[in-house]
Amino acid sequence: MNGVFVIVAYRPKPGKDREMLELVRERVPTLLKEGLVTERSPTIMRAGDGTILEVSEWKSRAAIETAYRNPNVLAMWEKFFALCDCVPLNTLPEASEMFASFEPVAAN
Repeated sequence: MNGVFVIVAYRPKPGKDREMLELVRERVPTLLKEGLVTERSPTIMRAGDGTILEVSEWKSRAAIETAYRNPNVLAMWEKFFALCDCVPLNTLPEASEMFASFEPVAAN
């Protein structure tokens, strides 16, 4: 079965950068415990405006749909929404470049 790569952009609310990054680092381990993502390590990056991007691999589209009914995932997402806004990639200036580039962020 093929996995599904997902790219998400989290724009931290003012003063929430550090907390947001800590939560992003916990995201894949939480989803892994729930059996929803693969063991592939996520890639975490930062845009020039401070938006944090994460590339991760879900096990399947069905796993993504299952997440919407998982109480542990829903609790995690509540924390995310308190700290950030999820924004479309095309709102980032870098996304208009042929070779969009971002600052690497250590996963741990």
